[in-house]
Amino acid sequence: MSFGNPRPAHDHRHAFTHFHAREPEGLILQTRRNLLKASMAGMAGLTLPGLLRSRAEASDLGRPIGGNKAVILLWMAGGPSQIDTWDPKPDRPYENRGPFGTIQTAIPGVALCEHLPKQAAMLDKFTIIRSVDATHSNHEPNKVFQTGNLEAAPRVNPRGDSYPAIGSVVAKYHGANHPAMPPYIAFQTSRSHIAYAGVLGKEYDPFIANQAARLPIYSNVGVDTGRMTQAELFTLPAGLDEARVRGRRSLLERFDDARRAIDSSAEVDALDDYGQQAVELLAGRRARDAFDLDREPQEIRDRFGKHLWCQQALIARRLIEAGAAFVTLDLSYHPASGTWDTHGDNIPPYGGITKGLGPLLPLFDHLITTLVSDLDRLGLLDDVLVVAMGEFGRTPQLGTQGSTDGRNHWPHVMSLCLAGGGLNHGQVIGATMPDGGHIKDRPVTPGDLAATIYRHMGVPLDAHYEEKDGRPRPIVDRGSPIAELF
Repeated sequence: MSFGNPRPAHDHRHAFTHFHAREPEGLILQTRRNLLKASMAGMAGLTLPGLLRSRAEASDLGRPIGGNKAVILLWMAGGPSQIDTWDPKPDRPYENRGPFGTIQTAIPGVALCEHLPKQAAMLDKFTIIRSVDATHSNHEPNKVFQTGNLEAAPRVNPRGDSYPAIGSVVAKYHGANHPAMPPYIAFQTSRSHIAYAGVLGKEYDPFIANQAARLPIYSNVGVDTGRMTQAELFTLPAGLDEARVRGRRSLLERFDDARRAIDSSAEVDALDDYGQQAVELLAGRRARDAFDLDREPQEIRDRFGKHLWCQQALIARRLIEAGAAFVTLDLSYHPASGTWDTHGDNIPPYGGITKGLGPLLPLFDHLITTLVSDLDRLGLLDDVLVVAMGEFGRTPQLGTQGSTDGRNHWPHVMSLCLAGGGLNHGQVIGATMPDGGHIKDRPVTPGDLAATIYRHMGVPLDAHYEEKDGRPRPIVDRGSPIAELF
């Protein structure tokens, strides 16, 4: 279910698509193998990733995963203005500096936009990077920064969709932190806002969480409709309860001897293990409970607040607690280019800087500081890396497409912020020229960001995957971990 206006349904294939359950093999004969595959595909015919296959593969590669490292990505779809958020230019003329004032922060000499007072007060827990090179990035689809790969731009590269999301690489080489949880989870407003697994395979696609929790439904311009989603994902069809789901699984297990006599392939052997995990996800309680905000103390729910994005942030923390490894929140009301695409008040639906970005910033300020504080309260902040960014910055000069109050796309530089992960924070990395339009020093690339996340997650930086033509491709594209953070 979309949180915006209805859009044509996307074909989100389930986690067991790769078993090709409906395809006959060899002679057209309904074998025990087809029966097993069809049964499992039917039972798991929801938007599930590869479950815990990732951990098994990591062990097979001699890279067993330990610890509880995780990432929460706050994706500001559309591209937030660097000058009106984390890299203000208060001494510049109005048409450059924009309509907002500045506020001093917990880091002496560092100022932020006046609409980020909570983050300013606890900036010692954050790192601001003001020199991010977004030269190759675009949006719809938003791929370059979510994959860390400069060629992941489907608008200009026909193979752009083949590059896997950072979350998918984490799913493959790290896996979930608990066997009953999906490794990579996303709340998605639009398919074009989230990066998927590409050539890694559908089993490493994100678990799309929109239908797994009861959440308020907002219109595509950010109005609370008063309606709620119903957590349909965990609602079993009439007449099918948890006991019957487990009973069907038990029936399949009784065919083990027959299966071994007919087909002893490793794929079918593995079906038993992963099938049991699929049952545990659908009929078990761990994932379902993690999505259930009624299980969270009312005081904490009140602290986060009733806004859709804030409730998703609280669920993200609960998912990490339960054992997910990578959670992405699509912070956009609109399923097109994204709510942060503030071209101007005369260009609906996102508006310009004052009327478009202005209302977003206090909300974002509350969301990110509440999330970071809550992770800290629970002792999780050293394990969980929080990243907030969009796909590019915005023009240093106000006025675009006939507006006087908006900013256009600007891939030459953008800002982002990080917190947690046990990294060195309380700093600003890089700087821009006086007008905020170009990098002055310390450029940071998408590959650098990806390498930083992989290092945090314990994913080997020399890992490779195979492209469609069989060529090996390194998971890190022309980047290295950001040294100042370690």
